Order: sequence, then C-alpha cells, then structure tokens
Amino acid sequence: MQSEKEKMLAGELYDASDPELVADREAARALTQWYNDTDPDQHERREALLGELFGTVGENVAVEPPVRCDYGYNVHVDDGFYANFDCVFLDVCRIDVGRNCLLGPGVHVYTATHPLDAAARIEGPEYGKAVEVGDDVWIGGRAVLNPGVTVGDRAVVASGAVVTNDVPDDVVVQGNPATVVKELD
Repeated sequence: MQSEKEKMLAGELYDASDPELVADREAARALTQWYNDTDPDQHERREALLGELFGTVGENVAVEPPVRCDYGYNVHVDDGFYANFDCVFLDVCRIDVGRNCLLGPGVHVYTATHPLDAAARIEGPEYGKAVEVGDDVWIGGRAVLNPGVTVGDRAVVASGAVVTNDVPDDVVVQGNPATVVKELD
C-alpha cells in the first residue's frame, strides 16, 4: 500500500493531513524562516539552507528572501538560477527549472491542485501536476505557472501572465490566460 507521500509524489489523490506530510511541511517552513531571516551578506548560510531546502541546487544560484514553499524537496534548480523577492513554490510535485533562468519578484509556481467535483473537493483530497521550466527562461514579476505546465527553452513569460498551457520554445507570452504574442529569433 502506498503512503500518502508516495501518492503525492506520483500526482495521485492524497491526504495532506498525513502526519509525515505535515512534518515535512513544518520542516520546510522552518528552513524558509531561517533562510528569510538571513542578512544580505550571509551568502554561505543562504547557500547551505537552500541546499537543505531544495531537492537540487545548481551552481551560482541566488534566491532573494522572502521565499515560500510547501516541501522544498520537490524544487530542483539548475546552474545560474535567480529568483527575486517574494517567490512562492507550491511543490507537492516536482518543479524542475533549467539553466540560467530568471524569476521576477512575486513569481508563483503551483503544482498543487484539487478535484473539480465539489463533493470530492470538500472531502479534502488533493493532488499535483509537475511543472517544468526549460533553459534560459525569463519569468516576469507576478507571473503564475499553473499545475502541469511546461515552459520551453528561451521563452519569456511577461509580468502578470497566468500560464495555463504549455509555452513553446523561443516565444514571449503574456496575459491571462497567457498567449503567444511574439516569436523570438
């Protein structure tokens, strides 16, 4: 029989009130609090805390506090990742971010979602869908990536965009829902 954590990681319906998951979220809250309380010159402490919090951290990674996440261990960022202030990662499933990606202030990445059927939703189970961001992507401030989306290489997600569908390589998307407004050379 699968644990609730195994179900969550597999993108299946799971019970978020499971004690193991509650403990994992509390550990992530503690790590983010410690990270968010660091001084700007505490580079080594930030690097160590981010290494504990995130599942994978590449080289030359910078995350401006405050940052928030559900579990942390499902966030995987490659070399050259930068996240500006107030980013949120609801990481019940994997969030994979490629090389040289830039997140503006207040970017939210959601993998967590709930059943559409009201009766099922009221019962409390939830599930997730992984999010993938390619290499060399720029995501503007206050943009939202919804569960299950993939953002292609070298794409630009404009400020305030709400990404509800996959974004191809080499395009600019904007709006709610985000649509392609320009192809890049």
